[in-house]
Amino acid sequence: MWNMIWLFFHKLASPKHFYRISGLLIPWLAAITAILLVLGLYLGLFVAPPDYQQGESYRIIFVHVPSAWMSMFIYTFMAVLSAIYLIWNIKLADVMARSSAVLGASFTLLALATGSLWGKPMWGAWWVWDARLTSELILLFLYMGYIALVMAIEDVRTAARAGAVLILVGVVNIPIIHYSVEWWNTLHQGPTVTKLDKPSIHLSMLVPLLLMAGAFQFYYFTVVLMRARAELLDRERRSEWVRELMGR
Repeated sequence: MWNMIWLFFHKLASPKHFYRISGLLIPWLAAITAILLVLGLYLGLFVAPPDYQQGESYRIIFVHVPSAWMSMFIYTFMAVLSAIYLIWNIKLADVMARSSAVLGASFTLLALATGSLWGKPMWGAWWVWDARLTSELILLFLYMGYIALVMAIEDVRTAARAGAVLILVGVVNIPIIHYSVEWWNTLHQGPTVTKLDKPSIHLSMLVPLLLMAGAFQFYYFTVVLMRARAELLDRERRSEWVRELMGR
């Protein structure tokens, strides 16, 4: 059984087979994204009741929280991919990491922007140097630094190694973001959904929040596969399978 699993992943790591399999997955992932997004927005905007303290303004949570989750998930995923590339030199791992960077930066920027919009009525300021906000801003700089680094180095392999090292060094910021509200006295509210005993959020709000989180997750995988396919075609343009694909 383990041999079959290993062979499957070994085959998936082949650019030719990844391109074919990802092409089959993308329409399904996009459809699931659309369904979850419509359900999440409908329940979050029209069904969930107003918050007893924040009123209607809390509804930004259905974009802000999933964006923040995705900003950390994508960076962690990139760190795993970077380790795989450095250890086993699998080209596809670097392709996926590079294809993820812009998406991760976009989710981080969205989390910061929506957090600022939410913070103005709650804290009376667009920005405060809160531990959670500051560490999230550092995450955006890490994404931007990675993008700038790999674009500045012409040799693909050298850029991949340098980018992988940067991602792995910066991964220490992820637990800081996650635990910042517990380690320091901050204005940012503590954990609600991820509490081990019981989420301190009503089910009518929790369900659309999780649906939106799922929509963002499937959106990421949809777009990252599309970007990875384009990156693969560019890198493998002289390969036989690409020539056959293009009918040349």
